[in-house]
Amino acid sequence: MSVPLPLLRAPPFPDGAVAVTGPANESIVTGDVAALFARLREARVGGRFWADPAALSRPPALVVRPHPGENLSAHLDAMSLAERRGALWIHADGRTRRPHDRLASLEGGEWRGDVDPWSALAGAGALAAHGDDEWVAIARIVGIAVRLLSPGRFGTPGWNDTELDARAAQLLNQFAWRDPFTGEASTIEATIDLLAEWREIITANRPITVACGMAWWKRAEIRRFLWSPQRPLHIVARPRRALAVAKRSGGAVAIWPSRVSPALLAEARTQDVPLVRVEDGFVRSVGLGVALVPPSSVVVDRSGIHFDPMRPSDLEHILAKTSFSPRLLARAQALRQAIVAAGISKYAAGESAPAPDRKPASRLVLVPAQVEDDMSVLCGGGGLTSNLELLRRVRALEPDAEIWFRPHPDVDAGHRKGAVPDADVLAVADRIVREPAMATLLGAVDAVHVLTSLTGFEALLRGRAVTCHGTPFYAGWGLTRDLGAVPARRGRALALDELVAGVLILYPRYLDPVTGLPCPPEVLIHRMATTSTHNRLGWVAPLRHWQGRLMAALRGIGRP
Repeated sequence: MSVPLPLLRAPPFPDGAVAVTGPANESIVTGDVAALFARLREARVGGRFWADPAALSRPPALVVRPHPGENLSAHLDAMSLAERRGALWIHADGRTRRPHDRLASLEGGEWRGDVDPWSALAGAGALAAHGDDEWVAIARIVGIAVRLLSPGRFGTPGWNDTELDARAAQLLNQFAWRDPFTGEASTIEATIDLLAEWREIITANRPITVACGMAWWKRAEIRRFLWSPQRPLHIVARPRRALAVAKRSGGAVAIWPSRVSPALLAEARTQDVPLVRVEDGFVRSVGLGVALVPPSSVVVDRSGIHFDPMRPSDLEHILAKTSFSPRLLARAQALRQAIVAAGISKYAAGESAPAPDRKPASRLVLVPAQVEDDMSVLCGGGGLTSNLELLRRVRALEPDAEIWFRPHPDVDAGHRKGAVPDADVLAVADRIVREPAMATLLGAVDAVHVLTSLTGFEALLRGRAVTCHGTPFYAGWGLTRDLGAVPARRGRALALDELVAGVLILYPRYLDPVTGLPCPPEVLIHRMATTSTHNRLGWVAPLRHWQGRLMAALRGIGRP
């Protein structure tokens, strides 16, 4: 005998079934039904919520869910003329064509196959369905009337709303909830929150039909980040091919900004093809991208991209417009504290060597170098790209401070542009600090001067004073000293945990390196802090190391 599907269940992710439920509870406790239903209405999860939206011309007067092969004449005879004309017929077997001559003659009625139940029931006058149909429970959660056509586990003809609501709550509470990342016991509230996050990701991914400019070594992760149940993601190398695929399907192209030419951007505008920009997230991985460690976090931005202050971005909109709830701020505070406690930065986590001794009774300032042709530098540096010139400007502003200079690891490895000879650095700064880890350094200094480096944001997490010589995404919100031009779009003063909520919770996406599932940031932070995350491309790291050494030697910038 097959076990009925739970009303709350996970989408069909590529690696197969994901369990968010355990065995049925022996004792069923319904609790506050109204509060549970309100939470589900806000999240819009339950049933096949990942199916395509119904895309209706107007809210239906009646949603009808017949059984496959059922004679529909009896349903028509029981309906008023207004209900017939305003009906939405949804067949459980997914067929999309009208199967009946009388249906074809009706004016205004619509027919759909398998669709997201929440999109079909929103604003509907009523639902007509059999008692074995989970749409009955969803309709009562939404708050619309139900006409039962036959008895089943969700209700029996003749039941009133109170009885139907009690049965829906009973079926929701009969399962033991499970955390899919740990396998441990969870709660229905946490399960709803997780399913809601998955719904938001799938909804945002649905228009993306093709990706271009994605490096070969991160494509497996990109497919997971951009996964949608109804279509495979095409990853192509040629920009013209990407535009053609998107144009044909009416979809958008996901691009990696640094790997796409201005010509593609112009052609996309000409053809009216939407572009979605994908870039590394702010807590990326344990290991460098230059070492071909695939990302565990990305941002997916439909408006612009966070590192380009010349145009709006989704992150700017989040930070400027969001009303941050107490619950979200408490989550942001806990996340910030966990990151700091675990010593996590963009590419690293855990313990490191201690920071060097500092001069007594002096202000200690850290200046992190950047890759000089990095997109964030070119877009947000205000024309300043030189690490040495940045260092000189800091010395002019901090004549009495002890200044430590941190070379960029990708540059030091010989893979990127921006090296400064040590002698030139020490003519301005007091010390070059290649070790320890960035989190350890930030715990030791008083202040940080940056051009656009993420280090400035990581310093804010640790309560350090931050001066921005360019315009990074965290400038202009009242938390930094801003020397660069800040767009008037920002202008709103944020508390630190409001910034953290937008930057680390609402904007990026995360991938659990263990299960491969989209995950909340807390899961990735826990993995980075407690486990040795696996790099599926670990075999290539030694090759990249020796390639970097060779390139550095050829440029004559190897470390003395």
